[in-house]
Order: sequence, then structure tokens, then C-alpha cells
Amino acid sequence: MKKFLVTTVAAALFATASAFGVSADAALNQAVSGEWRSADDKSRDVERRPLESLTFWGLKPGASILEVQPGGGWWTRILAPYAARSGGRYTATAADLNNPSLSDAARKGRADFAARYADEQVFGKVELVNWGPTAAPLPRNGYDFILLSRVIHGWMRTDGLLERNLASLAGSLKPGGVLAVEQHRGNPGPQDPKAESGYVTEAFVIEAAQKAGLRLAGRSEINANVKDTKDHPFGVWTLPPTRATVPYGSGKAPDPTFDRSQYDAIGESDRMTLRFVK
Repeated sequence: MKKFLVTTVAAALFATASAFGVSADAALNQAVSGEWRSADDKSRDVERRPLESLTFWGLKPGASILEVQPGGGWWTRILAPYAARSGGRYTATAADLNNPSLSDAARKGRADFAARYADEQVFGKVELVNWGPTAAPLPRNGYDFILLSRVIHGWMRTDGLLERNLASLAGSLKPGGVLAVEQHRGNPGPQDPKAESGYVTEAFVIEAAQKAGLRLAGRSEINANVKDTKDHPFGVWTLPPTRATVPYGSGKAPDPTFDRSQYDAIGESDRMTLRFVK
């Protein structure tokens, strides 16, 4: 039943996308519908809208792609196969092997990521580039397309890190290249400089990217969620997919008595979808 539901949802998404002329890119359609993506991955397509988002951002066949802080690899399992099937190149940021203070856990995380995407028949050649607070700047003019998905709020917790990272990313884009941003969206108004709730205003993100020398080329409501009130007890992590029942990062055990029903009904966060160009 679950497999049937996911297949039905995917078919509906592609039908909707086609009706609005969203994508005629066969390689992108194949990457989103690929059998290597799990049922759980595909079940989130309804809320994350990968086909529509990547089309809006302007991902093109043959692009040199950089995914920043890929986390669990939800986007990786789309972007890497797409690059492999369209004559492009996929790179992900990874723990900085040149950092003498790099922890064994971070080193293992990098190795595990490489092993997970080692099948070149599916993912092509997945390249990794050092990334971290002390890493060397990224290669200049190296990428056509860079994806930042839900990472900006984390950078804001360390003074100067957002500015440093955006400057490095701007320098690594080719002229005309795209910086694609998906970020939990805060309500307009003053921005908490540490983004403790995980939400960031569009105005703050736009200003930060422009200071790095990038130009706002488009904004979309593809990933808007009007049900998200953004006042949850454990920040954005109260919502799916994290579904926190204790403060994020507290180390406390989940609270089995916490009533999640109203937060699950909201779904994933309200998110800005922005396209910047160099």
C-alpha cells in the first residue's frame, strides 16, 4: 500500500508539473523518480517539491553542481544521479581533512558519505571538497550551480561564519552561476542574529547574499506553507521531519507524553525559495 501511495503521489506531482510546463528535462525527471530513492524520500516530494524547485532555480544539463552540507543526502540522491545522466559533475562539501583538530566522528562521517554514494552506475563520480571554519576557500569560478538547503540558520550561530561562507561560495560560482537557497522563513521584522528558532527572514538572507556580491534573480512561493505559525516550543525542529519533543541539541531523551498532533498537521516549515546569480 505504501509503495502504491508513493507511486501515485509521484505520478500526480509529475502531472501537475507537466501541466504548468515546469520541466521538460528528461534527466531531471529520471533523477526525481529514480528507484534508488526510498519510499520515505519520495513521500516528502509533496512538500519539498524537488522538480519544481530545481526547475525554478535553473539547474541545467551538464552543470557543475556543489551541494553544501548535504546532511542525510535527500538532495544528493537527486543531484548526483542528475549530474551523471546529464553530463554534469556533482561535488559535496565534507569535513576538512586538513584541519588538525578534526574529530574522529567527523572523519568517519565523511568516509561514510563517500561509501554511501560510491556506486558510479547510479550516482556517477561523487567528488568531495573540504569545508569548515578553517578550510581553504573553495576553488574560484568552479561551479555553475550551488545549493544551500536549510543551512543558513546554523551558520548564524558563529560570529562571522555566514559572511565567510557566502564570500567563499560567491567566489566559487562561475560568472552567471546560480546560488539556490531553500531556508526556513521567518516572519518579516527584526532578525534574531543567532536564529535560535531556525527561522530567518527573507530580507536578512537577501541582504547577506548581496553583500557577498550576488544578485537576487528570483523568488518563489513553491515551498510556502501558510499553516506554519513559526512559534513552536522547540523551534522549527518541532515540525516534521525532525519532530522534536525536547529542545534541539539538548541531549535530552524524547518526551513520549508530548502531543505532536497539531505540529504534524502543519507539515514541513514555511520556506523561502530564492535564486541568486553571480
